[in-house]
Amino acid sequence: MADEKTIISAHDLVKRFGDVKAVNGISFEVKKGEIFAFLGPNGAGKSTTIKMLTTMLRPTSGELRLAGHDVTRERDSARKAFGIVFQDPSLDEELTAYENMDLHASLYSIPKSKRPARIQTLLELVELWNRHDSYVKTFSGGMRRRLEIARGLLHEPKILFLDEPTLGLDTQTRNLMWDYVQKLSHEKGMTIFFTTHYLEEAEAVAERIAIIDQGTIVASGTTTQLCKQTDTKTLEEAYLKLTGRTLRDESESGNNDGMNFKMALRNRRLR
Repeated sequence: MADEKTIISAHDLVKRFGDVKAVNGISFEVKKGEIFAFLGPNGAGKSTTIKMLTTMLRPTSGELRLAGHDVTRERDSARKAFGIVFQDPSLDEELTAYENMDLHASLYSIPKSKRPARIQTLLELVELWNRHDSYVKTFSGGMRRRLEIARGLLHEPKILFLDEPTLGLDTQTRNLMWDYVQKLSHEKGMTIFFTTHYLEEAEAVAERIAIIDQGTIVASGTTTQLCKQTDTKTLEEAYLKLTGRTLRDESESGNNDGMNFKMALRNRRLR
């Protein structure tokens, strides 16, 4: 049973696709305000787990709770508890930065009277207010990522999910993005749950780490604890010792979450 300090809890979580167990009875907890990394090779069950956490997939069995809400039975309440930045782009390029934010505010039923101030505050946070009237199609990759983070914070979530948020970004932009994320966690007490293939990011930012492989969590703890468990000196060495050095194919279903979310936004606008 999760204690009052736990904001994410999974117990014996299973997801089957036909005869294949993509996630095989995993259990873990994340504390309020914690920066938690969820790592694993391609096809290990990472994306499937995140889709279950964010209500995009229903678990085959097991219990999953976010901010006290049963993710399967209280999906709407669970959704209000988190924001998400997908691996794939999910912004509407034909809208301005402000319009993307306003559309998202509408999706989450944020009162119109509160939107302007909240949007400006968040765009200032990610240093994009001076471009609020610019079309997203003119933005660099780093600017789009920052806008996606701002958008994910609009409804003031307790949890922020980041799925490969720095993929394809240059080193300077990656460092700046993680500065924003750490600031959110430390100043606002927000829980950060992220995946990344850049192990140095996890080592530098995460307070705790879970490593999943072949649908099972093979280890969890701080970087120091993982290194001690594996008799290694760095997170990368520990990770490779736990998951092997063989190249993996992406066996999980294609990650089109960002595109699906973008379509949902467009459908909402057309109603």
